[in-house]
Amino acid sequence: MKKHNYSAGPCILPQEVFEKSAQAIIDFNQSGLSLLEISHRSKDFVAVMDEARALVLELLGLEEKGYQALFLAGGASLEFLMIPYNLMKVNGKAAYLDTGTWASGAIKEAKHFGETIVVASSKPENYNHIPKNYTVPSDADYFHCTSNNTIFGTQMKSFPEVSMPLVCDMSSDIFSRSLDFSKFDIIYAGAQKNMGPAGTTLVVVKEEILGKTGRTIPGMLNYQEHISKESMYNTPPVFPVYASLLTLQWLKKLGGIAEIEKINEAKANLLYAEIDRNPLFKGVAALEDRSNMNATFVLANPEHEAKFDAMWKAAGISGIAGHRSVGGYRASMYNALPIESVQVLVDVMQELEKNI
Repeated sequence: MKKHNYSAGPCILPQEVFEKSAQAIIDFNQSGLSLLEISHRSKDFVAVMDEARALVLELLGLEEKGYQALFLAGGASLEFLMIPYNLMKVNGKAAYLDTGTWASGAIKEAKHFGETIVVASSKPENYNHIPKNYTVPSDADYFHCTSNNTIFGTQMKSFPEVSMPLVCDMSSDIFSRSLDFSKFDIIYAGAQKNMGPAGTTLVVVKEEILGKTGRTIPGMLNYQEHISKESMYNTPPVFPVYASLLTLQWLKKLGGIAEIEKINEAKANLLYAEIDRNPLFKGVAALEDRSNMNATFVLANPEHEAKFDAMWKAAGISGIAGHRSVGGYRASMYNALPIESVQVLVDVMQELEKNI
């Protein structure tokens, strides 16, 4: 039976990425060696890293604009620490928007470095919306936000105009929609949503904002060190970088971000229309802030959960249980999820309605 993978991450990737990755593990570039055993300094892998970094900037429209793309380790959670290390001045301050669990984690790390101002938070409402009409203090060293909140199913539809560096955690919606990415000074994202397997983190940084904190930064945590070593300050996560390159190549061949955005909007519209139409279901996030990546919803009557769970499992659907901290359901519709899989979920929801 075909599986319809709604996992929130690690998540679905294009089938061709699995196939090419599997072949590379057996024999990479017809070298007679596995991708898993070659030197990261070999000509073949240096070419992978160079192409992946260049393709990131090409897809985001940031070529020739002073940006560097890095593939690092430690997950987006390590970036929570690296951002203030590299941007918050000694005796400085930073401004954060609190929109969910991961934003809260970033705020916690920043507090180790200096004054950390939360300009607005939707925590009192269980993060069911994106705060609006907040003010970012003009003397902050940077402003940090999280573009998409996987657990609660909200997504920023616009970003504030600020006078300081704008930093964004785009872990769960990078490469999914068209934005003016040049408005951001640092973008970071764990690979395991729209870009590749778990194990590497993409950081896109405008080089001119670095080196201004007045603090000593350990080499492994210093973006300038990673840039100077062309993302090979230490042994990089070879396999995740290669699989990410394959995914970026797939996206480019598909037509780039503009094309995948149309597909993602169609998928989200299909599912949200059923959530709103079907009296058995209720959406969780505020309408204007609904995420195109992670649709969160609950059953109006919890007594129907057992029946619904049995039905979606029988249909080959996987991974739609809500995050353990909130319950309910979460359908993650990342780039590689086909719209046909969304239709299967909609069909199950309609079948439940007929049988209640």
